[in-house]
Amino acid sequence: MATRGKKSRPRGNSKSKSGGNQRWVAGGKTVSTFPPEGLFTQDAATIAKALASKKVSPKGPGSGMRMLTYFINRGGRGLNAGRRAELERAKPILSQRIRKEKAKAA
Repeated sequence: MATRGKKSRPRGNSKSKSGGNQRWVAGGKTVSTFPPEGLFTQDAATIAKALASKKVSPKGPGSGMRMLTYFINRGGRGLNAGRRAELERAKPILSQRIRKEKAKAA
């Protein structure tokens, strides 16, 4: 049975042009906010509190959530299971802060 529409192309792999096995996210940099050194090695409540602060996330806790997700994805296979679990525990705490802030603004 023939398929219609566009032919699917094989997706590119994660190798960079120089031949290394680096993902595109590895080169990402930010100039807007900088979380404190060693923040992502602390407990979930501390991470969520810091990322929700105006000092770290001037645009609000939503920006902090994006930083946390970026870090988890950027860490990739280099994060051990315990560290990844602790970072994942920070997400619902931060989400709760986002909901509270939205409710306060409404």
